[in-house]
Order: sequence, then structure tokens, then C-alpha cells
Amino acid sequence: MHIYIDIKNRNIEEIMPEKMLKFVNIDKQMPLKRASDLRTEDFKEIYNRFVHDKAKEQSSRCSQCGVPFCQIHCPLHNNIPDWLKLTAEGRLLEAHELAHSTNNMPEICGSICPQDRLCEGNCVIERSGHGTVTIGSVEKYITDTAWEKGWIKPIKISREKNQSVGIIGAGPAGLACAEELRKLGYKITIYDRYDRPGGLLIYGIPNFKLEKFVVERRTNILKESGIKFQQNVEIGKNLSLSELRRRHDAILIATGVYKPKEVNLPGNNLKNIYPAMEFLTASNRKGLGDKVEDFDNGILNAKNKNVVVIGGGDTAMDCVRTAIRQDAKSVKCLYRRDRENMPGSAREVSNAEEEGIEFIWLSNPKKFIGSEKISSILIEKMKLIGSDSSGRKKPVPLENSDFEIKADLAIKALGFDPENLPRLFNEPNLFVSSLGTIKINLKTMETNIPGIFAAGDIVRGASLVVWAIKDGREAAISIRKYLEKKITNKTKAA
Repeated sequence: MHIYIDIKNRNIEEIMPEKMLKFVNIDKQMPLKRASDLRTEDFKEIYNRFVHDKAKEQSSRCSQCGVPFCQIHCPLHNNIPDWLKLTAEGRLLEAHELAHSTNNMPEICGSICPQDRLCEGNCVIERSGHGTVTIGSVEKYITDTAWEKGWIKPIKISREKNQSVGIIGAGPAGLACAEELRKLGYKITIYDRYDRPGGLLIYGIPNFKLEKFVVERRTNILKESGIKFQQNVEIGKNLSLSELRRRHDAILIATGVYKPKEVNLPGNNLKNIYPAMEFLTASNRKGLGDKVEDFDNGILNAKNKNVVVIGGGDTAMDCVRTAIRQDAKSVKCLYRRDRENMPGSAREVSNAEEEGIEFIWLSNPKKFIGSEKISSILIEKMKLIGSDSSGRKKPVPLENSDFEIKADLAIKALGFDPENLPRLFNEPNLFVSSLGTIKINLKTMETNIPGIFAAGDIVRGASLVVWAIKDGREAAISIRKYLEKKITNKTKAA
């Protein structure tokens, strides 16, 4: 027997007296964005925070559906409906504890996850035309509140284990794994080639998406938890992998992927053509107060320049939006497909357009032009046919469609490849795929070398921060099992 209720003409409280299912009466509302002409004057985050009442209100729009597609499409399978309900009921401490139980960095994911492609894009009420629940903003609100209230504290362990784990890479995968293993009492040391922990979070993502104090706050709490960080350490140069294996009972490789994909065009050797990470790192270092010579002398500074960014992913959006904040004369984004076939977040594209960035769709660079340094780019128009291996429509050149645009600074944001780790680590026996990513046992995340595990982008290729966190958490489970087995075998042998 089915009971159907006409909810159009009834107050929702009559049907469900609890504080949910308010999407019928309450419209979707994002936190207010600062005006585009104001926010391009600085690198501060563009969204204001939800106030308490607004967070409760927006959380109450959740339909509490029987099949939570938001949770299913979250790589971490965060228990989104439950912590939305807790927020709507004003039970923020419980909401925080639940959000943290599956995610080591919810405030970071709330800021930078492409929710429009993941949880929010698969929200049931979004599909019904009511507008998605603003999951990411609520997630950030919950955790920001937890920090302010002092609910997030260093890990306390009753007894430290005698086994230790060395983690190569202080990015999201390495940090997540370190935290999970520290909770279990293991001694953890993280080795990283950079001078600050955080990896891509600290040097790759601009402040207007993720303010750096948020990352530093998270890594500082890990330091207070007894996790050791050794910065400016490059494995294979300052320290060998074999030495690391002698120091620790298990190793995790979580280096990420930083080698820029290249576009080999005529004129590629001209000056003022740079990979995205060089441009973004210079900007982020400057924001952190570092002396950055190539920024100060104007080389990696977009001020008063015609900037062209090549690419259509989230890194390209970071570059164009950084350039406009550096007072570029003009900023254009070249992408060989159309808007619908972009890999990046649609929300980021909209933000970029509001800030004055010009998108030149269905356009592919053909030649960099200039004498000593770049002055312009020759471009060919494209059309889309069929589909390629990614499932997106395939771009092919249109005949006799060439045109030229000015460019004083060209930034290549075409993605990232793995570095040659067997060579860098001086470990030729480490197995890698044809793409250069580390090969692992998919069930255990262990490499072909016993006791060495791998997680994050160095395994799956350039991907999202949320996937790196997931991989780090799963690696921690496998490492724990490996270490427990190691003790068992040692006991049996004795």
C-alpha cells in the first residue's frame, strides 16, 4: 500500500515535523560572494562564511533520501545526510565528529572539492529542479566552527608502538596516512622535498580558493600529535631509499605528480613561456612572505602583461584567476574543446568569467611567435566529432581557420606526469606502469618491494585532493595489517 501526499499545498512541518526536507519552502543559497571587482584586488577567499542560522537553514533542505547519491559519489563516502541533519538540529559537535570520522581535512575539501561534479552534482533535489544542498559550504562551516571552538585537538595515544613508518611526501595522501597511523600509536616521520608541508595544498592552490593558514593549521596539529616532519629532504639525493628502509618498518611513497605535460610547438624555446606550477608556486610563495626573485623581477609576474593560459582543467582556472589578481593587462584561456567538455569545475569557470577572463573555446595553439621572447600565439580553430578514449568529443582542426592573439606571458596548464622515481630514488627495481605511475597490488597498495607502499597521484595519476585523502587512509589500513603481520611472524620465529 502506498500513501501519496500532495506537498505543494501543505506546510512541510505538517508532514515531517523534524528539521529536514525544507527544500520545498527554502531555496538554495550559496554563501555570499564578494563582488568580482573587489575580489580581484586581493588573494582572499571569494566566499563569505555561512552564519550559524544560514548553515542550519541550508542543511535543513536535505531530503534525507533513501539512497544518498551525494555520499555514493563522494570518494570518501562521507556520511553527508547525517551531518547535514545534525547541523540543521544545531548539534555541531556531533556533526564535526561525524565529518572527521571519514575525512582528515573536511575544511580543505569543503573549499576546493569540485562539488558540482561530485556530491552536489548528484544531489537528488538538484535533479528534481530544486537546486542542490550546498554541501561543501556546510562542510567548511562545520569544521571552521570546530577549530574556533577548540574541538580539534592533537592526537593523544596511550602507548606508542615500537614500529615506525616513513612517508615520502607531505601532500594530502601522505598527511592523511600519517594521521591515521599515528592514531594507532605508530611512530611517523614525513620526508618532503619542499620547505613547508602541504605539497600541492600549500604551493599549487591559490589563496582565493584555499587560504594558507588553513593548511598550516592542519599540519601544525599533526606536529603537535607527535608526527615528525623533515623538510628539504629529497630521496635519492639527500637520503637514499635503502637508508629509509633501514630506519623504518614500512614506507609509503606519496610524492604526487609534478612533471608538467608538454606541448611541443614551434617557438617553444622562446622566453616567457612557463609551466603552470612555476607560475603558481611563485605567486603562493610571494603570498607567504618569501623572497621570490623571478616574481620581483617581473618574469613570473603577470602585471601589465597579455597573459594566455593553455588548458581547461582546474589548474588552468587557478592560473587565469591568479593572473587577473596580479593586474594583468588581459587574460585569455585557450581550450581545444567547448565549455560542456571541459574537465574543470563549471563553478570555477563561472567565477573566472565574472572576474573578466576571456575564454576562447574550440581553439588550439599552433605556434609561439616572437624573436627572443613570445609576442603572440598562432591558433587554429577546432570542431568536435565522435568521442575519444576519455568519452568526451574529439577535437579536430578546422581548415584555414588560423588566427593570432597577443601574448607577453604564456602558461601551459596541460596537466602533470609522474617523475621517473626509479631513477630519482636510485631504485631501479621499483616497478612503474607505462605512464610512469607506481605499480601496486590494488588490494594491499604494496609495491613490488616488500614493505614499500604507494598512494595518491603517484599511483592513479594527476587527480583530486579528495582521492588522495582516500588513498592515504586506505594505505594506512594496509600498512597496519603489514606491521601487525610482521610482529606475528617475528614472534613465531622466536
